[in-house]
Amino acid sequence: MAKDTGVAEHGSYSAKDYTDPPPEPLFDAVELTKWSFYRALIAEFIATLLFLYVTVLTVIGYKSQTDPAKNVDGCAGVGVLGIAWAFGGMIFVLVYCTAGISGGHINPAVTFGLFLARKVSLVRAVMYMVAQCLGAISGVGLVKAFQKSYYTRYGGGANELADGYSTGVGLAAEIIGTFVLVYTVFSATDPKRSARDSHVPVLAPLPIGFAVFMVHLATIPITGTGINPARSLGAAVIYNKDKAWDDQWLFWVGPFIGAAIAAFYHQFILRAGAVKALGSFRSQSRV
Repeated sequence: MAKDTGVAEHGSYSAKDYTDPPPEPLFDAVELTKWSFYRALIAEFIATLLFLYVTVLTVIGYKSQTDPAKNVDGCAGVGVLGIAWAFGGMIFVLVYCTAGISGGHINPAVTFGLFLARKVSLVRAVMYMVAQCLGAISGVGLVKAFQKSYYTRYGGGANELADGYSTGVGLAAEIIGTFVLVYTVFSATDPKRSARDSHVPVLAPLPIGFAVFMVHLATIPITGTGINPARSLGAAVIYNKDKAWDDQWLFWVGPFIGAAIAAFYHQFILRAGAVKALGSFRSQSRV
């Protein structure tokens, strides 16, 4: 079978050994009639619920283990490193489990970035975000139900801008952190990369989980690390304190900006989408 040809980086034509999926339609009403669509929503809901349940419990457990009022060792507990591992590890596990069902987004910012790249339709993107937010609220609700006294005493795992940092610093941390995550998602799932580096087996959830881990190490001291609007909303809804709500916009605006930049960078710079579009326009104008 003859392979499609594509324009190589140096201007010559070379065989194209991969296939890009066609862009998803902006609105696809047919999706609403398919069981696979609702199965994907359930997978996103459950995955986000489990993500928040495990990670928020880890945060509260660490704060309890290092509470000065209990006269315990300040170096006890899992530490910031352990919290980062909890977030990154859960993303690795859950993306691995749900990637074949829903794509394993578990994050409205990831869904938004993929929507901008035309990899999911508007209907799917909106419904995924709703499922993710409901799952996050439910997950944190379970934590509070099981450990109500500890939950309230130790901040409920809510994202807040730390004292000593300006709003601009917090916003920048969320933008850059989300950029790292969404850029990794695009790179790890890129069909061109998979074809080119087929001799190097890459399990996509692994770099995605590591991206979450690394970003948490860098930004936990600043914002507690959002980079996931559903995670931040779920904790804010159940904790329901003024500070968490006052800072909530940071954890939506920052991640969405970071996701948009990552989508543009990968699709139009690294994948030369802008160059291809310009080349197509020029070829059509000559006809």
